[in-house]
Amino acid sequence: MRSDTIKQGLERTPHRALLKGTGVPQSAFDKPFIGVATSFTDLIPGHVGMRDLERFIEKGVHSGGGYAFFFGIPGVCDGIAMGHRGMHYSLPTRELIADMVESVAEAHRLDGLVLLTNCDKITPGMLMAAARLDIPCIVVTAGPMMSGRGEGDRKYSFVTDTFEAMARYKAGVIDAKELQVCEDNACPGMGSCQGLFTANTMAILTETLGMSLPRCGTALAVSALKRRIAFASGERIVELVQNNVTPRSILTRAAFENAIRVDLALGGSSNTVLHLLAIAREAGVDLPLETFDQLAKETPQLASMNPAGEHFMEDLDTAGGVAGVLKQLGNKIKDNPTVLGISTLQLAASVENVDETVIRPLDNPVKQEGGIAVLFGNIAPKGAVVKQSGVSAAMMQFEGTARCFDSEEAAMAAIMEGRITSGDVVVIRYEGPKGGPGMREMLAPTAAIMGMGLGDSVALITDGRFSGGTRGPCIGHISPEAAEGGPIALIEEGDRIRLDIPNRQLQLLVDDELLAARRTRWTAPEPKIRTGWLARYAKVVTSAHTGAVTTAE
Repeated sequence: MRSDTIKQGLERTPHRALLKGTGVPQSAFDKPFIGVATSFTDLIPGHVGMRDLERFIEKGVHSGGGYAFFFGIPGVCDGIAMGHRGMHYSLPTRELIADMVESVAEAHRLDGLVLLTNCDKITPGMLMAAARLDIPCIVVTAGPMMSGRGEGDRKYSFVTDTFEAMARYKAGVIDAKELQVCEDNACPGMGSCQGLFTANTMAILTETLGMSLPRCGTALAVSALKRRIAFASGERIVELVQNNVTPRSILTRAAFENAIRVDLALGGSSNTVLHLLAIAREAGVDLPLETFDQLAKETPQLASMNPAGEHFMEDLDTAGGVAGVLKQLGNKIKDNPTVLGISTLQLAASVENVDETVIRPLDNPVKQEGGIAVLFGNIAPKGAVVKQSGVSAAMMQFEGTARCFDSEEAAMAAIMEGRITSGDVVVIRYEGPKGGPGMREMLAPTAAIMGMGLGDSVALITDGRFSGGTRGPCIGHISPEAAEGGPIALIEEGDRIRLDIPNRQLQLLVDDELLAARRTRWTAPEPKIRTGWLARYAKVVTSAHTGAVTTAE
């Protein structure tokens, strides 16, 4: 066992003494040492229930014959970090999380890991660490929140009933009382936000990749099932250690293609593009950005999920969950191992009934193409990403006038002050991985556009990114970013921009000679943040089309 390095032999007497100082009994030194990386925090609804799940994981580890050690991992709530300086830190924490898990596991020579996680950047950070370490790992995502309840059959969700409600109130569509009702009911308790936002999309994709047990991606945070999954995961990690089943044997090219197809079939968050690219890189799997678009053209969207659709995570869970989606996708899914020990096709075959009102069959899809499209053009030579499942038919092709802003705050002020009107294309730049730094989410401006009734007449493009809750014609991840001199930096107020999602085009309608002249006048801006670790992050982070990863190069 790896842990023998710190617990066996005469020269490890000091190490054993320190371990005994933590309470480890002599009988435990012959057992696998299992680390439980937990992102419990009182700050995030998706994580407040983890103390309970920790108990069940620990019970499972000890029942399986291992010895459990807990260590903490930080978490940032994107919703709370949204719209202010805090959002600069969200995406970069993904790298911190991967580095922290690696550091503890290597320094203490742990035999295996249970990764207890839930929200947006925490789950991919954990998976990056698993792929990098390649020691036995299993992931437990803490589960989605129940939808809020209102009068009659009204269901509330976090994004549409807070961010968009804020804009509807500003526009005079709802009054202060209704706004307060939204605030009070949108988040009824523990769990990740109820729709197919980034946290829940990543939980689903973790299960699809084969790195968590069946139903883990959809079982509600408040459910007894989630406790049982936590216990079973604790037991299973010991078996994975005993059989030396490591993440890279599961995180194959086939696994990533399956994950992309499930994402496309459900119309999931565009942030998953960044995260799957980053995880694949750690796993040594070649996964170019173009793969997402290639698969999107042959993978129909089978579900209509909140925020762009009608169904919530609780509906998807009872309809068949991830296994139900795999079953409906049929021969589009490739066989691949999972941490349970059965393959993806065996998992799909185990589902007897799928509620086809929630997860439709291939011959009756919600849309003919998957939920994500990758666009190219003279604005985005290396690509841009749009969640096309959230775009209305009227806005799939659009031409408008550029309104340029060099920060999210400037754009948000213009939207809330009524300076953005029908026919505009809002351009938010210098918000990419380097320029932000941290590639902030633009949920506030996109929700404001929707809430003010401009979703079918205004587009938004950015080198930043979007929340999984974003809907409407919002194009993000534009690469190269403005801070690197990408063409988005050369757009000027009043330019015409053409968006053509069916043909995967994003074009600035300015001739090449004029753009070349503008480039000669462009100079790189001063960094927005010059101190702290984000200043270091900005120097080593790569472009969005590579997953916005950090390198030593």
